[in-house]
Amino acid sequence: QVQLAESGGGLVQTGGSLKLSCACSGRTTCTYPMGWFRQAPGKERDLVAAISWSGGSTYYPDSVKGRFTISRDNAKNTVYLQMNSLKPEDTAVYHCAAREGVGLGYRGREYKYWGQGTQVTVSS
Repeated sequence: QVQLAESGGGLVQTGGSLKLSCACSGRTTCTYPMGWFRQAPGKERDLVAAISWSGGSTYYPDSVKGRFTISRDNAKNTVYLQMNSLKPEDTAVYHCAAREGVGLGYRGREYKYWGQGTQVTVSS
């Protein structure tokens, strides 16, 4: 069973940066296509970044493009989300997810494994 564990969330001021980590365990390798999602209270869960199993392909929605960067270190079974120029509207619980398939996933239902999430709060 694949297990995902996020870390790195916290409280930051507007314009600040945070780097989230997602550690994958339970398998010898975790070379799955991965994604980072976020969900704010009362809002839908949204994809903020996706990365292919090799790291060669990435995707960002317009809301975070140019500010967020997803990366991975397959030797460490870890995926990262570097978040810069944070805004109050980035406040949410951030989850990483892994999918069994080829290529990037753009919707939550395309992902099979989920982490518990880490809170990111951006103060104005």
